[in-house]
Amino acid sequence: MIAEALSYPFFQRALIAGLLAAVACGIVGTFVVVRGIASISGGLAHAAFGGVGLGYLAGFDPILGALGFGLASAVGVGVAEQRLKQGIDTLVAMVWAVGMAVGIVLIALAPGPEPDLMGYLFGNILFVPVRFLILIACMDLLIGFLVIFLFRRLEAVAFDEEFATVIGMRVGTLSLLLLALVALTVVILIRVVGVILVLALLTMPAAIARHWTDALAPMMVVAAGVGAACITVGLFFSWMLASMFSADLPTGPAVILLTAIVYAISAALRHLLSARRPATREALQD
Repeated sequence: MIAEALSYPFFQRALIAGLLAAVACGIVGTFVVVRGIASISGGLAHAAFGGVGLGYLAGFDPILGALGFGLASAVGVGVAEQRLKQGIDTLVAMVWAVGMAVGIVLIALAPGPEPDLMGYLFGNILFVPVRFLILIACMDLLIGFLVIFLFRRLEAVAFDEEFATVIGMRVGTLSLLLLALVALTVVILIRVVGVILVLALLTMPAAIARHWTDALAPMMVVAAGVGAACITVGLFFSWMLASMFSADLPTGPAVILLTAIVYAISAALRHLLSARRPATREALQD
């Protein structure tokens, strides 16, 4: 069954896309979870919808418009938070609503048939073109290079922003860079797996990793591994159901539910181990 699935080029592309997406989400998602900015990911994803609408209206690739809107929204939110001292949740809600509104208006004004908006929300990893595999691979290389080159600084900003400020780091610039990386990851991957799955991959694998380590680098590795495993199992599970029972199970939701189950198991195990340690110490002391 596995060999049969891997014999199809579209399944091979889907698997490669999922593994590449897991790497990007594992790295960037770790910063998202550590800094507690998961809401920003959703806000930037929906703000980028304005760029999608602009692309359809002006006749260029919507992903380019989404990338421009996403990066502009990330920088705008970061600058507004630093300069205006406005609450980040309020800013995220504003760009979320405005981006969606702009996108819907522009799509309504665009000539031709209305595009499939459900594909934007949920994506379809089984129909990933080769050019997007190259795009995701380039994104992984860029993210990996920046994180390796700036690791100590990004680590300081992620865990203790006040300490980073005291020792003279350019916290504002580094924070904007993190937001830009989140926007880049979200916008490029929504074409492949959709908004919903991107948000799940940015948060849940990193949250699972944080159950077992507080160190940033191991957290990234575990998060990427968990994401890759859940995507792989979700793909093959959807394929098996379609082949054996003719059941059309969407891959994206299957991966999300599987990741949520893994998160619940990890949280339960972590709780049990934490509860057992004090009891063991008390027994040793007695």
